[in-house]
Amino acid sequence: MRIAAHTLGCKLNYAETADHLRRMAAEGHEVVDWTAEADLYLVNTCTVTAVAEKKCRAAIRQAHRRNPQAQIVVMGCFAQTAAAEIAAMPGVTQVLGNESKPLLSYSGASRNDRTRTFFKIQDGCDYFCSYCAIPYARGRSRSASIEETLCAARRIAATGAKEVVLTGVNTGTFGQHSGESFLDLLRGLDAVDGILRYRISSIEPNLLSDDIIDFVASSRAFLPHFHIPLQAGSDHVLRLMRRRYDTALYAAKLQRIKQAMPDACIAADIIAGFNGESEDEFRKTLRFVDSNPISYLHVFTYSDRPGTAAMRLDEKIPVAVRHEHTRQLLHLSEQKHAAFIQSQLGKVRPVLWESTDHQGHLEGWTDNYIRLRRPYDPQRVNTVEPLLLTRDNIAKEAAST
Repeated sequence: MRIAAHTLGCKLNYAETADHLRRMAAEGHEVVDWTAEADLYLVNTCTVTAVAEKKCRAAIRQAHRRNPQAQIVVMGCFAQTAAAEIAAMPGVTQVLGNESKPLLSYSGASRNDRTRTFFKIQDGCDYFCSYCAIPYARGRSRSASIEETLCAARRIAATGAKEVVLTGVNTGTFGQHSGESFLDLLRGLDAVDGILRYRISSIEPNLLSDDIIDFVASSRAFLPHFHIPLQAGSDHVLRLMRRRYDTALYAAKLQRIKQAMPDACIAADIIAGFNGESEDEFRKTLRFVDSNPISYLHVFTYSDRPGTAAMRLDEKIPVAVRHEHTRQLLHLSEQKHAAFIQSQLGKVRPVLWESTDHQGHLEGWTDNYIRLRRPYDPQRVNTVEPLLLTRDNIAKEAAST
């Protein structure tokens, strides 16, 4: 069959989609672009916001219009939480919940670039934050053993990929039910031959121990790039969200990282317009982000998720205010990222060059996650090169952020 896939949501979903496509290709099927006519369309869905669910429905309708005779298989978090609704949509032939996905999976970052691999090491979450439907969609936290995970990492090394991004729903809980730990896994991964670089896609601040920070700072392959969900810079709002830390703990983690790795890049997730977030509380978030060494933000506009505790909070923020808060946070993110890039100019950082030809240029990422470019040279593809950072070699999208 000709098979096309469309993925929405997190890096974890991208790893899982590509794992399915790799297995299908090994069985003799042809993987084609999403825009092509196919016999089977695979849609991997997200339920983190109402906008994400809207995009999932649109993708399903798009596939059915492209080939009304095709099979449409829908998987992922929205498929888990709204199976009956999705099954009733025209063209949908199968709905697969998250229990149908493999526990360990990995993939190339894109179909055309095998320099970076997303590696799913953990699934599920036990935290039940008040705004989040993911524990209902993904189930409880679970992971394979360290040895099983290291075996999968060795298979990735054999593909020639030089950088691995560790993905999961709550990666820091790896091994918590088996007496193993995330730090022990990091130590084992660092010793795998052939993989030059690792990134941790996201880790909760309360699970980011000083030992993990110190290990990353001294390790062979783990990079000075952290993605640490914040969600709000107000302790009152964090309590409403049922987060497991306060702003003091979060700020202390950032300071520890910067002491150990002064050039580290730190990203944070923020939710704009959460129920109960007054204008004063929002201003606290702006001040907290502005006053701490956060390099850029991932901003999400809040939307009620059915079944979550946040829906029972009385103070609803008007949609227009949510969007205005989102705009202000995105503007602050641009300022923070520009300042971070400015701080790196004139320094030499190692960059991994990708394979795609961007109109005569190679592009790649430094260890601390700045996108660079140089004239295309196939000999440099999938190699790591030290490079002096200048305004001229920073990719346009990075320079303008």
